[in-house]
Amino acid sequence: MADPTWDPTQYLRHAGHRARPFADLLARIPDLPGDPPRIADLGCGPGNLTALLAARWPTAHVTGYDNSPEMLQRARAEHADADRLTFAHADVRTWEPGEPYDLIFSNATLQWVPGHADRFADWIAGLVPRGTFAFQVPGNFDAPSHRLMRELAASPRWRDRLADTLRHDEAVLTPEAYLERLTGLGCAADVWETTYIHLLTGEDPVLDWVKGTGLRPVLTALADDPEAAQAFEDEYRAALREAYPTGDHGTPFPFRRVFAVARRETW
Repeated sequence: MADPTWDPTQYLRHAGHRARPFADLLARIPDLPGDPPRIADLGCGPGNLTALLAARWPTAHVTGYDNSPEMLQRARAEHADADRLTFAHADVRTWEPGEPYDLIFSNATLQWVPGHADRFADWIAGLVPRGTFAFQVPGNFDAPSHRLMRELAASPRWRDRLADTLRHDEAVLTPEAYLERLTGLGCAADVWETTYIHLLTGEDPVLDWVKGTGLRPVLTALADDPEAAQAFEDEYRAALREAYPTGDHGTPFPFRRVFAVARRETW
């Protein structure tokens, strides 16, 4: 399965809602030990949220890593700041710290990395004493938005073209499993979950949301056949309209997320 192609403009259409879990995670990160600290943002996307890390720690050197040329181009054009905030190409599946970091941060990225919890030991080993590893992943793979997408992809019309294209609920661990992994690696860990009820507006807003994220593998797989891509989107749109009815003030969109903040305590 090819890596999905990303569209920064589509992704940023819901930037306000997408920033909420980032801000909640950022608020729980303790003081960093280094002066100046070094920070890595794994899966930085278009860089708008990586810039908030630089704002939180004004003396830090922050590097945002991503494997999407489209996202990196947007990040560099709009947010790069000489040596203080830079962006580099890297694949989170194989990335290793090349130097000690005070904070390794990842927002809504690790769900794209099969077996990502097996990488925790390498990343925590790359922290300075009392450095922090913090991440957030979506925990909504059993929600209608994802379940209906998978069911449609597995239907007789689409399964030959879209088999194994989409992630399932095993893409992320339970909060309890993350806590066990992190404490077992010598960390003092804080793990929690939150369900946001986003009130989306506009026509077919849930479809518009997932076109920036979860639907990207389908759109990539069907990119060479615009008619097929449109047909899939039309079927999926109809299912989403039934699953997420519009109310008087917009379309409520529940979205569960899992958070972890782990400080390395033992050596």
